[in-house]
Amino acid sequence: MYAGVSPQAYDRAITVFSPDGRLFQVEYAKEAVRRGATAAGVVCSDGVVLVAYKNASSKLIVPESLKKIFEIDTHIAATASGLIADARRLVDIARNESQRHRLAYAEPASVELISKELTDLMQVYTQYGGIRPFGVSLLIAGVDSKPMLFEAEPSGALTGYKADAIGSGKKEVDEHFEKEYKESMTTEEAIAMSLRALKKVSDVNLTPSNIEIAVCTVKKKEFTVLSPVEVAKYLK
Repeated sequence: MYAGVSPQAYDRAITVFSPDGRLFQVEYAKEAVRRGATAAGVVCSDGVVLVAYKNASSKLIVPESLKKIFEIDTHIAATASGLIADARRLVDIARNESQRHRLAYAEPASVELISKELTDLMQVYTQYGGIRPFGVSLLIAGVDSKPMLFEAEPSGALTGYKADAIGSGKKEVDEHFEKEYKESMTTEEAIAMSLRALKKVSDVNLTPSNIEIAVCTVKKKEFTVLSPVEVAKYLK
């Protein structure tokens, strides 16, 4: 530690690097993601799937009020882990950008374009004083010419994946995906694989009311959120 510098000095401002090159506020934002409910996305041969676990902390909560999968455009959706209020703000920005693109170019925005717009904004929030990073990670999925899946981190980093998870159960789900994932799998197989992976997370009890599943196929290019009855079939 440098002489005369308090260890807490690097915690107090987002713009100050620690001597070993870290931004502590960004790392704390990532910790908020790691404490969030688990969500997963899978790219399939015929589309893309998003599966999210809703962690209802009380029996008095109405499950339908906990929304974890958000439609950005007809062909793009996102799920989040961390501070869901931050996620809603980012989703609103993505929706506006998607609509602006349709009006300006008379065509839908690509999944990668919307993902980059969001991560550019998230990066700005790690760079200036008086603001804090977004305490949320997003899995942004959709179908353009082919199915695509991206993870947007609080730092503003954007990474493309074939299958990925975020939240408290990320390690267990990712390990399961690495063993079972195949590029040739269908959306139905991907849903089944995702639910098997979520069952490996120790604090997760899967029921139709606390699981949200959305599917977008290459043929239709529109996201559909499955009903609790349809989710129950997969859980069986």
